[in-house]
Amino acid sequence: MSDNRPTDAVFSLEGVCFAYERGGAKRPVLCDVNFSLFPGQRFGLYGPNGSGKTTLFRCITGLAHPQEGQVLFHGAPLRGEKDFYALRCKVGFVLQHAEDQLFFPTVLEDVAFGPLNLGLPAEEARSRAVETLRSLGLDGFEDRLTHRLSGGEKKLVSLAAVMAMQPEALLLDEPTNGLDNEARQRIIEILCRLDTARITISHDWDFLAQTSTQYLTIDQGRMSSCAPSAAHAHLHAHPLGNEPHAH
Repeated sequence: MSDNRPTDAVFSLEGVCFAYERGGAKRPVLCDVNFSLFPGQRFGLYGPNGSGKTTLFRCITGLAHPQEGQVLFHGAPLRGEKDFYALRCKVGFVLQHAEDQLFFPTVLEDVAFGPLNLGLPAEEARSRAVETLRSLGLDGFEDRLTHRLSGGEKKLVSLAAVMAMQPEALLLDEPTNGLDNEARQRIIEILCRLDTARITISHDWDFLAQTSTQYLTIDQGRMSSCAPSAAHAHLHAHPLGNEPHAH
């Protein structure tokens, strides 16, 4: 298998299996997952709640440790925290809840933290943070207090905090969850401009159709490519209508 590893992939998973243990019993979540993300790819990932989507992101970034299989970064297997730290510097993980990602009093401090952590001088980190905010349409947000931002503004600032590190790939966990239509549309416009490779988790099919070019799903621990014949949006209601379905 080592001779066929996709060394030009940003990251890969090989035979990854993960199960949660509770009371001595194991609940499998990911089963023999094999996947590679290449530059420029834009995947939409959907599946029922609890199917393992966020757990997949945690395994990729080393925040959860598979019982079997391995994660590779540019073809090199990741063995420990030092290896995963290198991946996390280049694969940005935007959490579902922005409050979990924003720690500092002001927007500028939050966005500059990543570049500072990469070793950039303070003035260069500040310049990169300001430029990143500008590129996301957040001019003038530098001195805003993060705890006073709206939900949509917090989502954008958390994205800016990751983008300031100039990642090779993005992992986005429900980026439109809880947003109003205006903030949701703004996220769509920003993602459509980005050519950064990414995987986006969402239950919003219309959003995924506008921001993704390929689709994945996780069902009973197995990840597979699965896209509708035509992505579309319309208004209708029926039991379990919030789950991916065909008609």
